Amino acid sequence: MSSLTETDFEALMSQMEGFLEQLYPLEGVFLQEGLSAIEDDLKTIRAKVKAAGMFAPHMAKEVGGMGLSLIEHAKVSELLGRSPLGHYLFNCQAPDAGNMELLHLYANHEQEEKFLKPLVAGECRSAFAMTEPEHAGSNPLWLSTTAVLEGDDYVVNGHKWFSTGFDGSSFLILMTITNPEARKAHERASMLIIPNDTPGLIHVRKVKIMGEAGEGNHSHSELRFENCRVPQKNLLGKEGEGFLLAQQRLGPGRIHHCMRWIGICNRAFEMLCQRAATREISPGRVLGQKQSVQNWIAESKAEIQAARLMVLDAAEQMAQKGSKGARIEISLIKFFVADVLMKVLDRAIQAHGALGISDDILLSFWYRHERGARIYDGADEVHKQVVAREILREYGVRLEP
Repeated sequence: MSSLTETDFEALMSQMEGFLEQLYPLEGVFLQEGLSAIEDDLKTIRAKVKAAGMFAPHMAKEVGGMGLSLIEHAKVSELLGRSPLGHYLFNCQAPDAGNMELLHLYANHEQEEKFLKPLVAGECRSAFAMTEPEHAGSNPLWLSTTAVLEGDDYVVNGHKWFSTGFDGSSFLILMTITNPEARKAHERASMLIIPNDTPGLIHVRKVKIMGEAGEGNHSHSELRFENCRVPQKNLLGKEGEGFLLAQQRLGPGRIHHCMRWIGICNRAFEMLCQRAATREISPGRVLGQKQSVQNWIAESKAEIQAARLMVLDAAEQMAQKGSKGARIEISLIKFFVADVLMKVLDRAIQAHGALGISDDILLSFWYRHERGARIYDGADEVHKQVVAREILREYGVRLEP
């Protein structure tokens, strides 16, 4: 838990904003030429961020992070969300942020030294592999990838896709079935740490997202495991704890994501307002004088403010009661904020006209990559069902399994 005073935290946010200002000029090249075109510039700014002691703000100080509280990091995530490169700049991007938290909670000493510390230090990146093309991604209990213990090794066979961040990463955390005969479905899966150069781990392709394959942590890969031998010592936590670990990872992750989405909303809203104030539609008349555009601005402002307060409240509830105790609040923000994000982006694109769907500005990038907000980490429909079922139980409604 951070001990920063309000004044110190405001100073920290101001300093972070200064680093973001150095990042904004790189966005145009990133949009047109990709991440590799600005790699050297990013390394330079990242080195400054690291030297300032601002890497991994969500992680504890004893492992090299800043030690911010969940609520403090939520506000940081909102700020960094203003740029698609913001979280990477401060080494708290997905999926690495969630993997760091998992490793911190469950890694043994050897795993901490080999995987966690280099990840927190920004010396490598990681990936996460759970979703399978053969099964519904919204059901983490239904997996076909298996890890069978033979001697001191697990032999892994299976198929994964939408494995975020595999491109350029050093290792992945795999969700796989190790105990198929377990009485409870929640106790059949485990997590393994697998270096990406392990024989039998095959990178099939990067899955294109709305026409774009992406790079680094902005990419998603299809993977196959063919008699891939993984040392038993690479088991993360205990056998059969995979589902438990996944839930530990997803709870804080949803807070991070939602605040990042609000950061995107804030930037898109500013672009919307700037366009409305300056785009001439006829001599002496600007777009913002149209009532429909004024409605977009008012509705967006209200929705962003409501979403922000909901997420901060959910973060407070989670800090007090844990992920399980804040289950309803977490599901509420997951589908509500994702919907607000798409509405605000859509209005901003509409206000920019043809420019809005081009890659000359950020809006089309976010629209492509963030449409998944309503799908990953639990589809909207799943979270709505969670909320409704919890509420209906209080009214004595017997629900079908």
